[in-house]
Amino acid sequence: MLEIKDLSVRYSSVLALDNVSFTLEPGQWLMLVGPNGAGKSTIVEAIAQGVKYTGEIRFMGKAVDRMDVHSRARAIGVLSQKNSVNYAYTVEEVVALGRYAYKRSFLSSKGQDDEEQIEKALNATGLQAFRRSSVLELSGGELQRVFLAQVFAQDPRILILDEPANHLDLIYQKHIFSLIGEWLKTGGRGVISVVHDLSLAKKYGTAAVLLNNGKAVAKGEIDSCLSREKLEDVYGMDVYGWMREMLSQWTEKPFIDPQ
Repeated sequence: MLEIKDLSVRYSSVLALDNVSFTLEPGQWLMLVGPNGAGKSTIVEAIAQGVKYTGEIRFMGKAVDRMDVHSRARAIGVLSQKNSVNYAYTVEEVVALGRYAYKRSFLSSKGQDDEEQIEKALNATGLQAFRRSSVLELSGGELQRVFLAQVFAQDPRILILDEPANHLDLIYQKHIFSLIGEWLKTGGRGVISVVHDLSLAKKYGTAAVLLNNGKAVAKGEIDSCLSREKLEDVYGMDVYGWMREMLSQWTEKPFIDPQ
């Protein structure tokens, strides 16, 4: 579905991405993982055409930078980790903005398909009861669900998520990731997520790209990519040992690492 080939991004004298290549296949949930500054969010910015780059980004064989705005929005939806609204729009109004890619003009009225997609998005995210509420009255987790619903209403083929559950309570983290998992079950879709929490990456991801200092040091099936040895090389610590030690805080008996 999506092919990234020799992707490089430079900020002044800093090489943020260095010839990164990978692909996203239908049905995959690909996790972009690595330490701070590894280049994860820069990949998202490049796919969203928010930063200049060299190399190729292709959707179904088409160069993304040559697609018009509406076609690109129908193909790729992006949910960032920081969303804010400064006006008292209702939840339904914000979700409806996801249909802009299908309008002939900004003033065009909503059609039957628009109404159906908005309704499906509200139902999928459990926001029916909030549809007339002002987004200024919502909690952080509820607001993130609104923007996820907006992307669902956009009905893209690929969903790009930059730390979608960052700073959210555990219940909202679980809810957001479960919603995305359900969305992915429809055929012909794919997801790319930037995540810092390796436990979330392991639970929900089917594939991964492990990044360090702007380079892809491993890519492929999730367990192989996030092996004990590869994570230790990148993070400079025994990540598996640390995770097991943290898990031991929740067990009734002392946890013994078999390795």
